[in-house]
Amino acid sequence: MKPLARYASLNRYVDLCRSVHIDAVDLMRSVGLAPASLANPDQWVPAASIAALLELSATESGREDFGLLLAELRRLSNLGPLSLVIREEPDVRSALDVLIRYEHTYNEALRIRLTEVSGLATLRIGLEVGDPANSRPTADSVDTRQTVELAVGATVQILRSFLGPAWHPVSVGFAHSAPQDTSTHRRILGNAVDFDHEFTGIVFYANDLDARNELADELLRPYARAFLDSLPAADSSDTLSRTRELIEVLLPTGRCSVEHVARSLGFDRRTLHRHLAETGDTFTAVLNSVRSSLAQRLVSNPRYSLTDVAVHLGFSTQGSFSRWFRTQFSMSPSEWKAQRQG
Repeated sequence: MKPLARYASLNRYVDLCRSVHIDAVDLMRSVGLAPASLANPDQWVPAASIAALLELSATESGREDFGLLLAELRRLSNLGPLSLVIREEPDVRSALDVLIRYEHTYNEALRIRLTEVSGLATLRIGLEVGDPANSRPTADSVDTRQTVELAVGATVQILRSFLGPAWHPVSVGFAHSAPQDTSTHRRILGNAVDFDHEFTGIVFYANDLDARNELADELLRPYARAFLDSLPAADSSDTLSRTRELIEVLLPTGRCSVEHVARSLGFDRRTLHRHLAETGDTFTAVLNSVRSSLAQRLVSNPRYSLTDVAVHLGFSTQGSFSRWFRTQFSMSPSEWKAQRQG
């Protein structure tokens, strides 16, 4: 089933199009979206169609920063009814917990995961949008560069609603390459913006998580919590995607065992194996798939040495990584790197 997102994802889209001199109505119709539906922000639409629209808008306007400019117009209220709950949480940590646990209520394609290590908190942000039913782009799959930058920028805006407009993260990373002009990225996200990064996400000081939420009203919190309890829970059967996400997070730590992943999911080892078997998978196969996907991206990136890649993928030595890589891709990592750079 294709993941969906609310039309609220396109809040202020028409205003932005007008400012960069492109026709919002024609562009929306070209990807199968109804302009009139912008008046109903809680209506759901294929996330891939929104991704295709943003890529097309960036191309038509000549603005590689289109998604980030749209994020700059974001407010906490764009999350819909969930924003009423989040604004009443006592601190940033609990607000992010609600944002992450109930992400399916505002965007089924979005994946946000929080980790804390050595005094730093990291929000890893990913998207799984699928393919649009009707769009002008002819690529086999939809590019998500603009949608990813919208998601990252919007998350920074949410954090600023709690931590103040002058707050900046320690760093922001994007797995995709840099645009020709990065001035908008640095203006909105801060100077520590990194491209061709090993993951897309936001890094900030962990003590920011314990910052008190000045927006909250203790008298309103019970009502907000009652509303939260009425929301549908996430589909617990989606163990496969959660396992993949945890593997990607745990690989660089050297603790990516089936026991550790199962414990992080609240299962024992046997239960995790049973859930994966229901989808026709095994833990070893999922681990290998995640490693293969990461290896292709990281080996091709000139910023990382093969030793760096081996460590990131959880191999104890570069030699063991090279043997695994040759088994997967019928060539050495050095040959793969030379081909891609050539």
